[in-house]
Amino acid sequence: MGIKKTYGDFLKWGVCTAILGSSLMASTVFATSDWDAEDDYTAVWTRQQAENVALTKDTTAPLLETDEDFDLVAPDKWVWDTWPLQNRDGSLAQVNGYTIAFALVAPRDLGWGERHTEARIGMFYSKDGKDWTYAGIPYDYDKAYGHMQWAGSAMLDKDGKVHFFYTATGRKDNSEYFDQSGWEPMAEQRLAKTTFDISADKDGVHLTKEDEHQIMLEADGEYYETLGQWGSNGNIISAFRDPFFFQDPNTGEEYIIWEGQAGPKSNGLKPENIGDEAYRKNANVPDRAELYNGNIGIAKVLDEDVSELKMLPPLLESIGVNHQLERPHVVVEDDTYYLLTISHTFTYAPGLTGPEGLYGFVNEGGLRGDYEPLNDGGLVIGNPAESPGQAYSWWVAPDGQVISFINEPLDENGEVQFVGTFAPTLQLSFDGDQTKIEKEMGYGEIRPFGAYR
Repeated sequence: MGIKKTYGDFLKWGVCTAILGSSLMASTVFATSDWDAEDDYTAVWTRQQAENVALTKDTTAPLLETDEDFDLVAPDKWVWDTWPLQNRDGSLAQVNGYTIAFALVAPRDLGWGERHTEARIGMFYSKDGKDWTYAGIPYDYDKAYGHMQWAGSAMLDKDGKVHFFYTATGRKDNSEYFDQSGWEPMAEQRLAKTTFDISADKDGVHLTKEDEHQIMLEADGEYYETLGQWGSNGNIISAFRDPFFFQDPNTGEEYIIWEGQAGPKSNGLKPENIGDEAYRKNANVPDRAELYNGNIGIAKVLDEDVSELKMLPPLLESIGVNHQLERPHVVVEDDTYYLLTISHTFTYAPGLTGPEGLYGFVNEGGLRGDYEPLNDGGLVIGNPAESPGQAYSWWVAPDGQVISFINEPLDENGEVQFVGTFAPTLQLSFDGDQTKIEKEMGYGEIRPFGAYR
């Protein structure tokens, strides 16, 4: 079972509320806490549970055919983390018949590993959800925060305004540190946003009237580790990224969810992070396991413009299990909540392992609660053993469609290919605490889908 953690001390410190002002500067204030008891709860993914991670016929992605060249969706760009434009209720937004998607892009003349340091967010549109046109980078880079812009989400409100959420990574004023080799120590990450008007005609989709960019949230150093705190541990890369907008269909409440790392108030590696009492008697926890401290953060949206947020304790933590719970998002079926995230093999803590894959947890009765791993260990979709790096960055729509990108598949000679384009979409089914890959669809295919239900 998940472990309840009480954050009574947080009531003394107050709630960290990020207010988005009308200027380019964001302010952070502390206000009196007014949350309910269920906000004072963080589930735990334990080492005991993670030992059950396993590829099965229901969780293994189909092997990609690599005997032909892949059709690149943007031939001069590396393309990776991808997400669609959604309506406020989670359904697929369509504008004058067009489906719109966003993805990280970088010039293809950069090396594969170098693309992260020049990442921007590109826009794509399609009339049929299959054949995509690359429309370029829709924002003014000089106005955006960060030396690079990493993944986020996008929401279209009822007034036709696109809310564009992203990760502001690094700062332009220290860009000299980004030398394509040692950028990790300087990769400060903050959650940012801007807005656009949107229109579409025979010439395609257009984002106009770009608003000022604003910092939404920064790591608080209490529940969410800062870059400076991470620097004292020096493990992999710090994380405070991937803002995902979510409107709860059962309450109407709205949230921003993101990937973080556990801060000091989590109290580090505790018995409940390891497993139950019987398991702990024989458990061997290797040195440095405590440095692998991923969590899934959450803030409550307090206004229509998504301009005022109340930071809350994390939904889930993986201290001693996994360092990165990337691109977290939610799927809801009636009163059942599925918390989904992606992770790597190399980000597992010592003594544990799992495939590059989509991982998930289920809770009955609300967004915050006693999340249990899906399929016993948490694996929902994993790359096949024959090509362990073939795809990454899976994102699940409310109806179970799963989009991702082709990453590093092996060719027929066992050599790694660097691809960077849309992967085949998968269809996933949910049945309580079990999931199943039902079928493979077209490359980058996004069919219309409805709201969270």
